[in-house]
Amino acid sequence: MFDPIDLDPIETASRDELQALQLRRLQWSLRHAYDHVPFYRRSFDAAGVHPDDCRSLEDLARFPFTTKEDLRAAYPFGMLAVPRERLSRVHASSGTTGRPTVVGYTRRDVDTWADVMARSMRAAGARPGDLVHVAYGYGLFTGGLGAHYGAERLGCTVVPVSGGMTERQVRLIADLRPDVIMATPSYLLTILDECDRQGFDPRKASLRVGLLGAEPWTESMRREVEERFDMHAVDIYGLSEVMGPGVAQECVETKDGPHIWEDHFYPEIVSPASGSVLEDGAAGELVFTSLTKEALPIIRYRTRDLSRLLPGTARSMRRMAKVTGRSDDMMILRGVNVFPSQIEEIVLRVPGLAPHYECVLERPGRLDELTVRVEARTALDARQSEQRAAALAAVVKDSVGVSVKVDVLAPGALERSMGKARRVVDLR
Repeated sequence: MFDPIDLDPIETASRDELQALQLRRLQWSLRHAYDHVPFYRRSFDAAGVHPDDCRSLEDLARFPFTTKEDLRAAYPFGMLAVPRERLSRVHASSGTTGRPTVVGYTRRDVDTWADVMARSMRAAGARPGDLVHVAYGYGLFTGGLGAHYGAERLGCTVVPVSGGMTERQVRLIADLRPDVIMATPSYLLTILDECDRQGFDPRKASLRVGLLGAEPWTESMRREVEERFDMHAVDIYGLSEVMGPGVAQECVETKDGPHIWEDHFYPEIVSPASGSVLEDGAAGELVFTSLTKEALPIIRYRTRDLSRLLPGTARSMRRMAKVTGRSDDMMILRGVNVFPSQIEEIVLRVPGLAPHYECVLERPGRLDELTVRVEARTALDARQSEQRAAALAAVVKDSVGVSVKVDVLAPGALERSMGKARRVVDLR
């Protein structure tokens, strides 16, 4: 289904070659940040480190972290390493966890972003000449324009649909017959629901591959999307503070976790509690340092995404395990850590329940309580709803070890997201 392709030499370089390049670029990035961003000069000085202290990749662990709060405190342009007039583009984070953070790009940054996005799309199975349906939101969110520039760089034809107007999305998929679709996984499920409503069989669509990202999703959701669309569904990872989409990409031939484009983004896994660097293979919080960014270099950025670093397979660069959740959306119920992705995995195991859900946290007394609100796939009577609710509650108890309440709702009852789905509603 996917023609052989010529890879960039760095994609198959030896670890020694890659690490030599990383060290040169890391030393430049640390110096660039220290010389041109007052925050980093103060931060490095307070930690007693200097860019000249970085003589090996391991020395990066001596440098302080950057957090989202640091970026918010520097709002809007306090983290720039170039004059504002040199910016070609401004984006901002989606703000799903608080006030958005503003990031800037020079012309060279935009070119680098287009290059890594084109590389990502090629790894996913897209090819020059493909028709690409971009259903990520355009605007300040990095998804739409990141995908757009990458597709054009690869030589594809772009249909810049953006998010929303789902009825039109389905009509365009049916009429224009795109090869590739790019969307958040939760919004692709909304598109599938609209296919059902219109009586359009998604398996008859022309799509070969979907690049899905911007939020965690499970293997169960991958199986559902691939079965219902009869296409490959692959994971793309990124975040605006580091670049946008295209930081890492799953390869269609293996589908075993996104390969990190380590020639541009240096990854670490650290303990969420202590911040100490963990060995490859250990589970912890993902941290990134930019190696080539001009406008807004980022040093040891704590993503709050929980993952692991794994050896390369389809590429020599390391992979990141599928994100299991975030250290800051973790729910703690009676001493048990619970992530929305765990609930999603369980929901998809119960027959008759749709992958549209939200976790509602309340504290009616002295203890926190979790209610899982989930849609049925088809209309159910009261007895059937109670049966499905009891089944889901039992599986959650067996799998996670906590008791939850379950409300089974009618199809379409939950608000649909045109971008990242809100999975946790905290009413405490």
